[in-house]
Amino acid sequence: MKKNEISYVWSDKKRTIFGLPISFTRYFLTETKFITRTGFLSITEDEIDLYKITDKKVRFPFLQRIFGCGTIIIYSKDTDTPSKEVHCIKNPRMVSEQIDKYLNIMRDKYGIRGRDLMHIHDDSCDDDYDNE
Repeated sequence: MKKNEISYVWSDKKRTIFGLPISFTRYFLTETKFITRTGFLSITEDEIDLYKITDKKVRFPFLQRIFGCGTIIIYSKDTDTPSKEVHCIKNPRMVSEQIDKYLNIMRDKYGIRGRDLMHIHDDSCDDDYDNE
């Protein structure tokens, strides 16, 4: 995939010791997806559609915080990736806000809210309460 095929809103590498981007893991945010690319010779990409994200949190472990980094944990309704850790990136709060911005744009586009992504329970379970 050539870089000019997709317009990225944000991209960064996983940071290692001393906050240096010496890693074969890259993160990309587009207006519609969050992409993780890992590998050197063989490359694997994992994509999460933004509208499928249900929740996220930001962690600032001590060693990452020293170098201005943090980790974002994304929870989604994606079948192969229910949770994803975006390890040790610069400016995690700013990235989290960008994810929120494009997440809301995509949800508005498709008319989806967070409650629409919740698991729909089986109505047959409610019959037990009706018989009491």
